[in-house]
Amino acid sequence: MARTRAQDYDAKRLAILRRSAKLFAEFGYSGTSITMIANACGVSKALLYHYYSDKESVLFDILFAHLGDLVEVAEKAAQSTNDPRDRVYAIAAALLESYRGADAEHQVQIANLKLLPSDKQEQLRDMERTLVATLSDALAEALPAIGRGPLLKPLTMSAFGMLNWHYLWFREGKGLSRDEYARFVTDLIMSGAADAAAALRQAPASETAAKRSAGARGVRRRA
Repeated sequence: MARTRAQDYDAKRLAILRRSAKLFAEFGYSGTSITMIANACGVSKALLYHYYSDKESVLFDILFAHLGDLVEVAEKAAQSTNDPRDRVYAIAAALLESYRGADAEHQVQIANLKLLPSDKQEQLRDMERTLVATLSDALAEALPAIGRGPLLKPLTMSAFGMLNWHYLWFREGKGLSRDEYARFVTDLIMSGAADAAAALRQAPASETAAKRSAGARGVRRRA
């Protein structure tokens, strides 16, 4: 007869994922063993195998749960307002709030997703693309000067860069709050993106003029 699941099965599985994420973040995926996970969870290896058959399954579930949460909160935030600028801020604030207490999962996503088999990677990459598209759509609507043009992707990824790497320097209760930093990132993007795009569009013409001027000086010197 198959072994039935305990009533607290899901809660214990979630606890395993959280403790495993901290181990992966501290020691790396390769440096963490099933024995270490079992010890951190206060269970035997035999009991751990009741929840997960191998370390790869643990890693996948950590990332699947983490990305699922991010996609859910970002999409909900995007639907919370009709104002394009407020939508960008709402998404940034929701992501930063979702990162609260999830620094380990966030670090594991950045460092270890690529260690999974290609089929599992693709499933998680698809979730990442959904997350990126949510912010990208908001930025395109909020910044007509950028729109759906070639600068939308670098702008979107720059925004994610400011949000995703905050854990390296951000300290709760010191300096900016999460909400204030979300507003800071939003204002920084809104204030500078159009000017940066205009500068890039003008750069080729300026560079061509400079080359022509340099060429003319060379001709005069030879004469």
